[in-house]
Amino acid sequence: MATTYTSANYKNEQGARWCPGCGDHAILNTLQKAMAEVGVAPHNTAVISGIGCSSRLPYYMNTYGMHTIHGRAAAIATGLKTARPDLMVWQVSGDGDGLAIGGNHFIHALRRNIDINILLFNNKIYGLTKGQYSPTSDRGFVSKSSPYGTTEDPFIPAELVFGCRGKFFARSLDVSLDISKEIMVAAARHKGAAVVEILQNCVIFNQGIHSLFTDKETREDHVIHLVAGEKMIFGKDKNKGLVQDGFTLKAVTIGEDGYTLDDVLVHDPHSENDTVQRELALMDGLNLPLAIGVIRDVEGPTYETDVENQVSEIKAKKGFNSLRDMILKTHETWGV
Repeated sequence: MATTYTSANYKNEQGARWCPGCGDHAILNTLQKAMAEVGVAPHNTAVISGIGCSSRLPYYMNTYGMHTIHGRAAAIATGLKTARPDLMVWQVSGDGDGLAIGGNHFIHALRRNIDINILLFNNKIYGLTKGQYSPTSDRGFVSKSSPYGTTEDPFIPAELVFGCRGKFFARSLDVSLDISKEIMVAAARHKGAAVVEILQNCVIFNQGIHSLFTDKETREDHVIHLVAGEKMIFGKDKNKGLVQDGFTLKAVTIGEDGYTLDDVLVHDPHSENDTVQRELALMDGLNLPLAIGVIRDVEGPTYETDVENQVSEIKAKKGFNSLRDMILKTHETWGV
C-alpha cells in the first residue's frame, strides 16, 4: 500500500532564518507541499544548494541535504543524481549563485539533461552579501557595487535555458503559491533537467523589484498564466489574448480590430518546436505580459540513465564487476 505524505513530513524542527517578509518563506512552504503531492519519501529526496539566502533552504527540510560552496550546487546535484539515480534531487540556487559563479555548471546541467529539479530564486540582487548587483539586474540598476548604475545587460534565465536546449522551463512568483506548487509538481514529474524560475522579493535590498507583476492593481494586465491546452487569455476582464502576428506574438483585445477568441493561441508546452515557447518565455511584462506556469515540457534522453546503461553494457561486455577487475583484465597500469 502506497504511503501518503503531507507537507509536515518534509519539515524539520528548525525555524527558518530569513528576514520577515522574505519571499523565501513562501517558496519553502510551497516546495514542501509540492513534495507531499509528488509522494517521493523524504529519505529518497535530497536538496542541494550553493551559497546565498536561498541556499539556506536545505536546513529546513526533513530530507537529505547539502549546503555546498558558491556556484557549485549544480555540479554536486549532477554527481549525486548520477551516482544515485533512484533519488529525487532538487537544487536550490539564487540568481547570483546559479548564474554568476555557477553559470557554467548551470548550462551544462541543462545540456546534459540530468534529471534534477532546479529552483532558481530570482530577486535581481545579491542579498546575503548585502546588496550588490547580480547577473539578472537590469542595465542602469543602482546598487552598492554599482552606485552610478550598472553598465551591463542582464541574463534572462529563460534565454539561457532555451539556448542550452533545455527541455523544461517554468516560471512563477513568490506570492503565487498555487501556481508555484503546480509547476514544482510538474518539474518533479518531468524526466530530465527542469528549471523553475521564481521571481522572489528581497524586502531589504530590492524591495518591490517585481511589484508590476505582484501588485493586485497591475498584475492582471501584465501577467499571463499559461496552462497546457488552454487559450492564452489574460487581463482584469479576461478579454485580452495572444495571437500570432507574422513571426512574432501580439497582444490583442478580443472583440476589437476584428480579433475573436478563435484567433487566440492555445498553449502547447509539449511541442518539440520551441519557437513559440521561446517567445512566450522572453515576454517581459511590458509590451507583452510576463508568462508564468509551465512554458516548455518535452521529453529527451537523460544523462544519468544513459550513463547507467553504458556502465551496465560495458560491464557485461568486458566482464568487469569492479574497478579491480577492470585493472587486472586490461593490464592498463603504469608505475610512478
